[in-house]
Order: sequence, then structure tokens, then C-alpha cells
Amino acid sequence: MVSQIQRPMFVPNHTEIRKFLKVSADSKNLTIGKTIHAHLIVSNQDSRDNVIERNSLINLYSKCGEITIARQLFDRMRKRNVVSWGSLMAGYLHHGLASEIIGLCRNMMRANSVMDHGYALKSGLIFHQYVNNALVPMYSMWSNLKGAMQVLYWAPRSDLCTYNSILNVLLDHGYMRKAFEFLCRLAAEYERLEWDSITYVNIFGLCSRLGDLTLGQQIHSTMLKTGVELDLFVGSSVIDMYGKCGEISSMRNFFKGLQTKNVGTWTAILAAYLQNECFEEVLKLFLEMELEHILPNEYTFAVFLHSCAGLSALGFGNSLHASIMKMGMKNHSIVSNILIHMYSRCGLIEDACIVFTNMTCRDVISWNSMITGYSHHGLGSETLAVFHEMLAAKEQPNYVTFVGALSACALLGRVNEGFYYLNHMMRELGIEQGLEHYTCIVGLLDRAGRLDDAENFMRSTPIKWDIVAWRTLLNACYVHHNYHLGNRVAETVLHLNPEDVGTCILLSNMHARAKRWDGVVAMRNEKLAIAYALLKTPPGAPIRIIKNLRMCDDCHSPVKFISKVTNRLIIVRDVNRFHSFREGCCSCADYW
Repeated sequence: MVSQIQRPMFVPNHTEIRKFLKVSADSKNLTIGKTIHAHLIVSNQDSRDNVIERNSLINLYSKCGEITIARQLFDRMRKRNVVSWGSLMAGYLHHGLASEIIGLCRNMMRANSVMDHGYALKSGLIFHQYVNNALVPMYSMWSNLKGAMQVLYWAPRSDLCTYNSILNVLLDHGYMRKAFEFLCRLAAEYERLEWDSITYVNIFGLCSRLGDLTLGQQIHSTMLKTGVELDLFVGSSVIDMYGKCGEISSMRNFFKGLQTKNVGTWTAILAAYLQNECFEEVLKLFLEMELEHILPNEYTFAVFLHSCAGLSALGFGNSLHASIMKMGMKNHSIVSNILIHMYSRCGLIEDACIVFTNMTCRDVISWNSMITGYSHHGLGSETLAVFHEMLAAKEQPNYVTFVGALSACALLGRVNEGFYYLNHMMRELGIEQGLEHYTCIVGLLDRAGRLDDAENFMRSTPIKWDIVAWRTLLNACYVHHNYHLGNRVAETVLHLNPEDVGTCILLSNMHARAKRWDGVVAMRNEKLAIAYALLKTPPGAPIRIIKNLRMCDDCHSPVKFISKVTNRLIIVRDVNRFHSFREGCCSCADYW
């Protein structure tokens, strides 16, 4: 019997298998893809060490909606490359599983995965848009800007998602010049890549960072002409852009023209008003929000409370605090932090301390708010106590923390401790020393009566001193009766700003105290604010005064006397700090 001649069975090679898997993935043909996978298993080619085939299978199952199978294949791999991670991330991205992407990125960092395009180029997956779009955020997490930009180099026909991702990376890392250059490149691709709402959000964010109103208006005009959907995110970004550029009128008109508003757009315009110090407008909008039945979130409340702090509107702040408690937001750290700031700015440091003490979870802003609050109220011991408590809690101090700590050392005259923080602790923690820290040291030496050392410190430290620092030394000259040095320092201050009224007044007071009546050029202020408060407030009620200049002896001594005679707590906030007068004594210990 003649044997039937059998035709040889077609056995695809590795290159053909990868090609078939890619076609199956792109067409989302799971049946053919599973057939190829079955062939790999039967032919013992589905090895956990075969990275390229595994990556192709992960891409297949991710595109076809079988993300669980894709993850199982990924987890069983003994070796992985950047495409392995990127393919699975792309699958999670396609299914909206952002938390899984973040988890993968963290695992990838721990695995120290090599981040280059080598494997992607060899496998051909670099031309797959989902891989490209996953590579960009991956490089971003490693702060590898060059790697993110290489995605465009290797895949010049990248889609809009890739461009949006790279522009977002540049903005997140503060590369404003490169972001602007990239915007020009994106504009050149406009006919091929029609911008979407994400593009406009990123570009308006760039305009906001640059403070470029002209560019922002041009982009806004382009958006209106193209008819892109004006969703809530785009609306908020336009409001933010006009607010950051100081164009309040355009911002207000745009907001009024929005057909749909939510708490996000309301918060955006409130924050814009706050940034432009339009505190009254912020509080007015609170009533409008209530009429529109828009419930504030924690960020909205933060803006309202900031405005209350700016106006010292304690009554409004108390009402907001009550609303926060009713809405169950008392444990939100962002709300608690701004409550501490608001009460401190309104002169109620005890209430600020209560909020701080009741916090279940504190961050560095919480600690800094309490530290600076105590410092501004002249409570040096309390400031350093919170500072040391912060260190004991293993919370990392930052630039602002040490401004408060050094201010406290100045209040208490602790010279050695202050220099230890400046020269040792800050350097050990890698915190850069700045003008505010050096100004605190000047105040510290002033407080200790070491005025010559303070002047030598200022003359020898290679930093550009501002008027505040020189005026601090000038005030110390007045307190310590060093008129010779005071005249020299005043000349320096007036050279920097010939119209500095505060310096002129302080200099005239120095002349008056030294019986130099020919040098008196500014007169005393009447104490009308305190007199009015005594007439209009109930007996025993605290009196709060806001002063737009630094405290001087003409005010300080009489207020001490008034507080003793009337048995009132008188809290005066000047441009530097709070002065709490009680029973003839001041919290600043007569060093203002």
C-alpha cells in the first residue's frame, strides 16, 4: 500500500509569531491571539524567559480586555524589560485603572528596571501608541526628561496623547522654557493633531506659570474658534490662567458665561481672587455659592479661611469653622492647617493651638503653621517647644520651619542656639540658608545688644539684603540708644528706598529721644483706634488693632498703660508681629 504523501505543516518562526500577535492585538481578535498562544504552549515556546513573546502576549490580552490574564503572564516572567512594564501599564491605562499603574511604577523602581528603548525597538512595540504613552509617564516618575523626549525621536508619528503627556511632564518638573519650545512644536503639528481638552488644560497651565496674558488670550481665542468642548476642567484652567495673569475682568466675565459650574470651577475663581488679594470678593462669592446650592469642599474652605486671615475677619472665620464641623471636615489636614493660620492671623493663638492639638494627622504644614503662629505672637518658648516636638515626632523640618525657630531664638536672645541651627542643623538636613534666616540672625544679635556684630554680619555675608533686614538693625539702634550707628544704617535704608516712611518716622524718633529736635520730620500718631474700641466694646472685651507700620515707642508705651488702667487685653498686629498687651506688659518684652 502506497503511503499517502503528507504536506509539511506550516510552523511560523519567532518573527512571524510576533507579527501575528501584533495584528491580533491591533484588531482585537482574541480568538486568533489565543490560538497563537496555544501553539506556543504546545510547542514549548511559551517560556518564562522568552521576554519578547511574553511582551507581545501581554499586549494582546491587554488590548482585548483580558487584563487579568495579562497580569498573570507578567507576574510569571522571570525576566522583564521596560516594554514588559510599559505594555501592562498601557493595559491598565486603557481600562482606567490608575492605582494599578502607580503600583506598577513603584514596583518597577524597586526592581531598578533599565529604562531605555532598546527592547521596545527590537520588538517593534515602540511603534505601538499605547507603549509610547505608557513610556512617557514612566520616564517622568524617574525624572528622566531626556528619556521622555526620546519617545518622540523614536516614534515621530506619535499621537496627541504622547504630546499631551510630554507637555504635562515638562510642566510638572518646572521646565517652562522647554515647555514653551515644545508648545511651538505642537503648534506646528496642529493640522495633523487637532488639540483636545487635555491639550488646552496643559497649555493654559503653561500660560499661568509664565504669566503670559497675551499667549493665554491667543490660546483662548483658538479654543473658541475650534469649538472644543468646554468641560469643567478646561473652564477651571481658563479661570486660573486669567487669575494668575491678573486679568480679573476677563476672568469674571468668563466665569459668569459658563453654562455649567461645579465646586471645582467655583474654587478656581475663588483661588484666583485670593491670589490677587481680592479678599472681599472671595467672601462675597461664599453667599453666591450658597444660593447656587454648591457645597464647598476642603479646598474651597481653605480659600475662604485664607481670605478671613487676610482681612482678620474673625466673625466670618468662626462661622466657616462651624460649617466645617457640621460637614464632617474637621479631620482634613488642609482645613485644620488653614484654621491654625486664620486664628493666628486674627490674634487668637490659643484657638490655633486647640485646633493643632486636636489634629489626628499632622504634616509639615501643620507644624510650620503652629511654629510661625507662636513666633508672630512673640511667644519664643512656645515656638521652640513645638519645634523640638516636631523633631521628636521624626517630621522633617524645611525652610519655613527654621525661619520660625530662628525667630524664636531672636525673641529669647539665644545667640548660641540660633547659630547652631543655622550653621549645623540646617546643613546636616540639607536645607539651603536664605535671606529670611539671615535676617533672623540679625534680629538675634540685635536683641542681645550686639549691634556692631550685627552690622559686621550684614556687611560680610554675601547676600543681597533687603530693607526689612536693615530696618531691623535700625530699630535695634533706637531701642539700645545707639544713635551714631542708627544714622549710618538709616542712610543705607534711605539709599535703597528714599521714600521709606517707616524709616523716616523711626529716625525722627531717634532724633527726638536724643533731644535733636532739628531732626524731627514726622509727628506722633493720635490713638484714636483704641479710644474708639474702648467706647464701643463691652467692658472686659479684648481689643484688636491692625497697624500698617512697625510698632514704635510712641504707641507701645501708651498702649501698655491703657491695658493696665482699663484691665483690657489689647492685641496689636503691626507689619512684623503681634503685640499682646495685658496688665501693663507686652508679649514682646518691650523689644519691638
